[in-house]
Amino acid sequence: MKKSLIVLLSALSVSAMNAQDYNLGGNKFRDNWSIGLNGGIVSPLTHSSFFKNSRAVIGLDINKQLSPVYGLTLENNWTINTQSRMASQKSRTAFDAFNLMLLNRVNLNNMFAGYTGEPRVFEVEAVGGFGWLRLNQFYSTGEGANHLASKAGLNFNFNLGEKKAWTIAVKPAILWDMSMWDAAVAHSHPNFNANYANWEVTAGVAYHFKNSNGKHHMTKVRAYDATEVSALNATINNLRQESASKDESIVNAENKLRYEQQKAAKLEQELNEARNRAPKVITNQKNTLESVVTFRQGKVLIDASQKPNVERIATYLKNHPKARVNILGYASPEGSIEVNTRIANQRAEAVKKMLTEKYRINASRISAKGQGVGSMFEEADWNRVSICTILED
Repeated sequence: MKKSLIVLLSALSVSAMNAQDYNLGGNKFRDNWSIGLNGGIVSPLTHSSFFKNSRAVIGLDINKQLSPVYGLTLENNWTINTQSRMASQKSRTAFDAFNLMLLNRVNLNNMFAGYTGEPRVFEVEAVGGFGWLRLNQFYSTGEGANHLASKAGLNFNFNLGEKKAWTIAVKPAILWDMSMWDAAVAHSHPNFNANYANWEVTAGVAYHFKNSNGKHHMTKVRAYDATEVSALNATINNLRQESASKDESIVNAENKLRYEQQKAAKLEQELNEARNRAPKVITNQKNTLESVVTFRQGKVLIDASQKPNVERIATYLKNHPKARVNILGYASPEGSIEVNTRIANQRAEAVKKMLTEKYRINASRISAKGQGVGSMFEEADWNRVSICTILED
């Protein structure tokens, strides 16, 4: 038994030193901590019936995973009413023994099959370590005893949930009381002896706290060598240069847009001045009168500022019963031919409608017709008009 334990402990040490090298995320000191609650039974390893001499045990453990292969556990177990095999040495306390152990854990799945980036649903760990064993009122004097203890066993882990935050484990192990009394030399000395060992079979549940990577476990992170890092830095520098060039293009585009906006504002001002300009009346030897009604871009409704021009025509027609008016509608060159033709016609009809409906001018005295795109003015915007010409017989 002693040789077997030495071999196990050696294997644990070698496994820890030769644990697979991973580039991991969530592997800081504050990461990969978990807490567990355990319960089960203990029973003498030799010379006893397993169930007849078994007693309940409960415990708490704190775990730190140092790598996907290797971890540490601080375990504290309390045995309820454990009885010595000597009838005269019975416990008089509710908890007649407890042990505090520092255990090494080696994940056999990850050691032999590699780590996949998250815990497997089922995993096996080899466990071994040393600690302190306290026996309460063990001797006939009623005094307790502090002993060196050792433990070796296996953990059969079931990692549950999508996030693998919970683990349920079955933990068979052997616990040795190593402080044996040697009558020949009248003192105790550490020794592995099956007669001073217990079976320990427990089951427990553990919760894994969230790590700095946002997971409840370690994750694989791609490693970059120096060549890749240099290539990435070169790419970043190129992107920065492209970004600076695009920023310059954006500034130039903004300046051009600002210039065009200023030009558009100037044209808009000139157009408004033209709309508000006093109506142009042209008289000739034939006693004709001409009035211009301007329109906004794409509009066929007469603005309030242009209504005096229409009223001037209506007044003249009322004062001259024999006079007639010829209305020609025009459009500016924007848009398609079909649209401009329609708008020019609607503008002529708009003036006619106001003369007939508002000023009660007989429709027979009015001729209205669209002329499409106008070319009377050098400014294209000024050609959005209806020209009303008075005709006298």
